[in-house]
Amino acid sequence: MRVIASDIDGTLLRDFRPIAERVLRAVRACRDEGVEFIAVTGRPIRWLEPIRRQIPDLGTVICANGAVVYDCREDSVLEVHAIDPEDAAETIATLRRVWPGMLFGLETLEGLFVEPGFRTRSPAQAVPGPLSPVLAQRPTVLKILCRAEGWAADDLLGAARLSLRGIAQPSHSGSRSGLLEIAATGLSKAVTLARHCERLGVGPADVVAFGDMPNDLEMLSWAGRGYAMADGHPEAVAAADFTAPAVDEDGVAVVLEELLALHRGGGASPGRALPDRATR
Repeated sequence: MRVIASDIDGTLLRDFRPIAERVLRAVRACRDEGVEFIAVTGRPIRWLEPIRRQIPDLGTVICANGAVVYDCREDSVLEVHAIDPEDAAETIATLRRVWPGMLFGLETLEGLFVEPGFRTRSPAQAVPGPLSPVLAQRPTVLKILCRAEGWAADDLLGAARLSLRGIAQPSHSGSRSGLLEIAATGLSKAVTLARHCERLGVGPADVVAFGDMPNDLEMLSWAGRGYAMADGHPEAVAAADFTAPAVDEDGVAVVLEELLALHRGGGASPGRALPDRATR
């Protein structure tokens, strides 16, 4: 175990609450042993401040489902994988043909732009208005946000996967949210995480990953040990090697405490395989 890659919402914490003290202690203990901790999230950079307050020395964060690599210590963007504005326009047009009433937003490095009526968690941070003029300015589009009233996120995702094949990469991070998130074609948390780990000289066998939703699927499959939260999405559970206890049971901490105990006891050291003692 050389790298811990963890989703945030539904994994480290629930419903934007603070991270539990037990989870924070487990993360700190692993870092004290030289294990790198990387948050890998669908959140934009502007939503990282509560996490940074709880983990003051947090370093690399992979944001927006792999679209941005951000250095919290230096407050700097290290890497961007944006959606070409023409591809964004094509994606919006394609989905609007399927769902004429669908509303869209653009998460960009320049800010959040949303069509009138688009519901967002932080309306004060959003700029409402038509999106065509925004795209004409060629912003750095990190992901496209989509809502269709009366549609669950799972149903949207299934149809969008068919409609956007070869155009863009759809996912979602909450079944109840009704929100679809679209990334550039071929982009995922796993793609950006793998690139970052390669720079560190770390292969997938030395990575432990945690997640709970469809936007975590590729990361859970890629990591040497992928843990889906027990209360996570069925697709995440199917993609993972193992199941961690639910987020409300401090599942990430439970697993890390066990893996750290094995490491300290000589049962597992960085670069060596870990015994299969978690729930499959």
